[in-house]
Amino acid sequence: MKTLIGVVAVAALFDLALATGPDATWWPDFGGNAANSHFVDLDQINKSNVGQLEVAWFYPYGQTGFNPIVVDNMMYVLGRNNSLIALDPTTGKEIWIHERLNGITSRGINYWRSGDGKDRRLIFAINGYMQEIDAKSGESIRTFGEGGIVDLRQGLARAEGTDRRVQSRSPGKIWKNLLIMGSAPGEAWITPPGDLRAYDVVTGRLAWQFHTVPLPGEIGYDTWPKDAYKYAGGANNWGEMSVDEERGIVYVPTGSATYDFYGADRIGANLFANCVLALDARTGKRLWHYQTVHHDLWDLDNVSAPQLVTVRHDGARVDAVAHAGKTGFLYVWNRVTGAPLWPIEERPVPKSDVPGEQSWPTQPFPTRPPAFAKQTFTVDDVNPWLLTPDEYEQTRERVAKARNEGIFTPPALGDTISMPGNQGGSNWGTTASDPGKGLVFVVNVNEVAILRLEDVKTRAGRPGALGQQVYQLNCQTCHGSNQPNAPEGVAPSLADITVRMGEDAIRAIVTGGVGTMRPLPHLSDADITAVINYLGSTNPDNGPNRGNLSFGPPPPPGPVVASGGVPIPKMPMSPAPPPTYGGIGGTGGNTPWPEGVAAPSNRYVTEYGMMASATRPPYTTLTAYDLNTGTIKWQVPIGDDLQTMARGGPSNTGGLGARNGMVVTRSGLVFVAGGDGKARAYDEETGQVLWSGTLPGSSSGIPASYETHGRQYVVFSSVPRPIGRGGRGGRGDGRGGRGDQRPAAPAVAEITPNTPRGYIAFSLPAHEKTTPGVKN
Repeated sequence: MKTLIGVVAVAALFDLALATGPDATWWPDFGGNAANSHFVDLDQINKSNVGQLEVAWFYPYGQTGFNPIVVDNMMYVLGRNNSLIALDPTTGKEIWIHERLNGITSRGINYWRSGDGKDRRLIFAINGYMQEIDAKSGESIRTFGEGGIVDLRQGLARAEGTDRRVQSRSPGKIWKNLLIMGSAPGEAWITPPGDLRAYDVVTGRLAWQFHTVPLPGEIGYDTWPKDAYKYAGGANNWGEMSVDEERGIVYVPTGSATYDFYGADRIGANLFANCVLALDARTGKRLWHYQTVHHDLWDLDNVSAPQLVTVRHDGARVDAVAHAGKTGFLYVWNRVTGAPLWPIEERPVPKSDVPGEQSWPTQPFPTRPPAFAKQTFTVDDVNPWLLTPDEYEQTRERVAKARNEGIFTPPALGDTISMPGNQGGSNWGTTASDPGKGLVFVVNVNEVAILRLEDVKTRAGRPGALGQQVYQLNCQTCHGSNQPNAPEGVAPSLADITVRMGEDAIRAIVTGGVGTMRPLPHLSDADITAVINYLGSTNPDNGPNRGNLSFGPPPPPGPVVASGGVPIPKMPMSPAPPPTYGGIGGTGGNTPWPEGVAAPSNRYVTEYGMMASATRPPYTTLTAYDLNTGTIKWQVPIGDDLQTMARGGPSNTGGLGARNGMVVTRSGLVFVAGGDGKARAYDEETGQVLWSGTLPGSSSGIPASYETHGRQYVVFSSVPRPIGRGGRGGRGDGRGGRGDQRPAAPAVAEITPNTPRGYIAFSLPAHEKTTPGVKN
C-alpha cells in the first residue's frame, strides 16, 4: 500500500459551467448516485408499511441486466431489442424510442446535465465508440466528438487502428463535466492494457489517461518485467467505480493482469492490477492505492463498487472506503490517506510448482472485519442434491486428490481448489451502503472452482478442439470467452446462441455478416460446423428445442424518434489471418508474444472451472456490516433455490448463482431480488424479511428507487424465463462442458398479457391508482 503522495488539484481544466446534480428524489445513476451507494434518501416506503407494496405499473418490453436511471420525470431503460427508451416514471408509458442501438453498454448509461439545466445528455458506448443522445428528444448529438462519436481505441496500446474489444459493459462515472471510464480489453495474452481515461462530456476531448500497466519511468513499472508494457494487458476496471464528489476523488477497483491464471511473462507484483486506486478525478493523478492480490493467478478481480461511508473509529468520525473482493474479504481504508482502519497482514501463501511461474510469497489478509464468503472447500462441501450419485462420488474423489491449501493455492498442472473461486465472492453490482450509519451490505456467491493448467500445445487433440480453435481465432476477441458467466466482449456473449438461434441463421451471419460484424468468408463449411457444435456444447441450456425460445409476439409500434445512433466506421478486413501462437489457447487466446521480448518457453491455460452445482449451500448470501465496530451485524441466504428443493434439499439456501444488486433506503430497508422469482425487502438492522413480491422469472442487475408526484417507487427488472435452473458451471470438470444434465426445476407459470414483466414498479397503494403501463 502506498501512502498519499499528493493532494487533489484545484486548477480548472475547462471554462464550461460545472454540471449540477439532480435532487435526492431521483435515481440519476445506474448505481443510484456518483458514490455508487445504491442508497436513496427516501422514507415514504418504510418498515411499517412496506408489506403493502403492490405493482403500480410495468413495462413489458424491457431487457434485464440494464440498470435504469430516473431523473427529471423521465426513466431511461433498454428494451425492444437494444433500443433506448424514455418512459414516464409514474405510468411506464413510452415517451420516445431510439431504436437499434446494437452493441450499447449493456449494464447502463450515464446522465449529465449542464449548470443551467438546458443541456441534458445520455452518454454511452456502442462497439467501442462513445456517443450521446439528447435526454429530452432522444436524438443523437452530432456535435460531440468527431461527427458524434469518440473512438475509445484511440490512444490505447494494441487497440488503436484495430477492431479489438475495449468497451466495458459498465458505463463509467460522471464527475462534473468529465466522464471517467474503464475498459474490458479481454483476459487473454497480449490484450490492450486497462488504462483509465476521462473525457469531456461536451466536446469528447480526452482529459487524462492513467496507465494501469505502467510505462518506463512511471510508478509501478518495476513490479513487472522490463518489456511487459509491450504485451501485458488487463489490470482494467470492467466493473464499478465510486466518486467522492466533494473531494473530487474517484475510487477505482481493477482486475487481474492477463493472462489471468499463468503469469510467467509477468513476474512481479503487477501494479496496478488487483488494486483499489484513489485518483484525482480532475487530473487522473494517483493519490494512493492498495493491492488486494499480488501477482494474481486466480482471476480475483476487484469488481464491485467501493462504498463510501462515515464511521466512528478510535473515538473520531472517519470518512472511510470499503471494498468487497472476489476473495470474500471486505477491505476498509481511510478514504483520504489510504491507511487501513484495521491491520491488513501480509501472510505467507503456498508456492507455485508450475514451470516458469513465480507466485508471490505473501498475500494480504484483513484482520477485521470478518470475511463474508466461504473461503475453504473440502469433500464435505460437495453438494449432495444437485449432482447424480455418480457425479457426487466422482466430485468428492476429485476434491480429495486436488491440491487444496487455502484461498491462495496456486493453479497447478493437476487439479487445484479455488474458493471462493473466480465467479464467487462479491462481483458486479453486489455492494451497497447506508453511508451515514456506516453500514455496508454485500451480496456474495459461494461457488468453488477447480483449476487445472494444461500446455496449449498438448490440448490440440481433444474432442471439440477444432471448434474451440476456430472460435478463439475468429470470435473471442469481440464476443469474449464462450464460458457461462465469463467476462463478455464488446459484442454479445454467444454462450446461449444455439438456444436463441437456429443453425441456418448462425451460418448466414458467419458467412454474410450482420450489423457491425464483418463476414468471415475464409471459414470452411467444416470450420463453421465445428464452431456451432462448440457453441452448443458449452451451453447448459442446449437441448432439442434450440432456436425456438420465444416469449410472445413482438411489441407493437412505438414513438420512435431515431434509429441506430451515429453510424460508426467499419475497420477494413485484414488481408490474411493474424499470426498465432499455436495449439489451443482456450481462455488465454492464441496471440503470440511480440518479437524481441523475453517470453516464457511454454504457455499453460485452464478453463474457469466453475462448479456451481457441486457447491453445497448456502449459495447466495446477504451480509450486513457495521463498520463502526468492524463486525457482521447479520448474514442471511437470499431466498430459496427451487431446483435444490425439488430434489429433496433444504429451503432458505439462496439462489444458485443469484448475483443481484440492491437498493438501500433512508427508512432502513434493503431491497434485493433472489433467484427464486421473488423480490424482497430486508430490515437493515436485523436481516428480517419484511416484504416479498413475485417476479415472472429471474432478475438481474440493480433495482432502482425514486419519488415523483409524491409517490415512491421501487423498480426491478425481470422477464419470463425458468427460475432456479442452477446449471451455471455444471459439474465443473474444468474444461467447459454442458453443465448439469439433470432435469431442471419447474419453470414459471404461464405468462399472460397482464402478467407484470420487463421493468416492474412497486409502490404503496394510492387513493387514485396510477394508470397501468404499456400492456398492449
